[in-house]
Amino acid sequence: MTDIRLDAPPRPAPGWHDHAACHDTDPELFFPIGSAGPALLQLERAKQVCAGCQVRIPCLDWALATGQDAGVWGGTGEDERRALRRLRRASTRSEC
Repeated sequence: MTDIRLDAPPRPAPGWHDHAACHDTDPELFFPIGSAGPALLQLERAKQVCAGCQVRIPCLDWALATGQDAGVWGGTGEDERRALRRLRRASTRSEC
C-alpha cells in the first residue's frame, strides 16, 4: 500500500530529485500513454522504480503541491494523486 500524506506538504529540500531512484531512468517510463494493456505494465514498472526510492515522499509532496496531473510521481499514478487531493480538500473542509 502507498504511504500517503494528508497534511499540507512541506517544501522539499532543493536538489531532492538528484537522489531519486529514477534520476538515471528514461523519463518516458513514468508517463505511460493510455490506461490499459501495455500502459498498465509500464505504470507498474515505473512504480517499482519508485518503491525503493529514498525521496519518494518528497517527490509525492512536490507533485501534489504543484498539481502534477500526468505521470508517476512518488510511486503514485494519476488516479491515486487525484484521490489524495480530494482527501486533502475534504480534510481541510472538515477542519473549518
